[in-house]
Amino acid sequence: MTVALAALTDAPLDVLAHHTAVAGTADGAVASFVGLVRDHDPSVVGTVVALDYSAHPDAADVLSAIAARVADAHPGTTLAVTHRVGHLAVGEAAIVAAAASAHRAEAFEACRALVEAVKAELPIWKREILADGSHTWVGL
Repeated sequence: MTVALAALTDAPLDVLAHHTAVAGTADGAVASFVGLVRDHDPSVVGTVVALDYSAHPDAADVLSAIAARVADAHPGTTLAVTHRVGHLAVGEAAIVAAAASAHRAEAFEACRALVEAVKAELPIWKREILADGSHTWVGL
């Protein structure tokens, strides 16, 4: 099991830093995922202009535990994941995940498992700010 990085931050995310964190000389593949703030939500009427992410005080520990569990389930992979908190504009990265492995299939599988687990389990909420000035909470 190897987790190179598991963090929450209010700073912009760097995809290359995640690749660098996971890639080693034995790795033949790095798979990554970047989740971007989009201008719409199918469950909301209106145009999304920004998101405000809030995290539970234990969220960083939960993120580390999720990454460790996924790494345990995918031997031979190295993982990195960071989730943003705070105010994000449309087009900004909200999450970056990367997985390195000797082979691409394992890297893809581990990266997808990591992102899906974070999405399902991380105690983080987003407030969608709409063009008309209204907002809606997601994940409460």
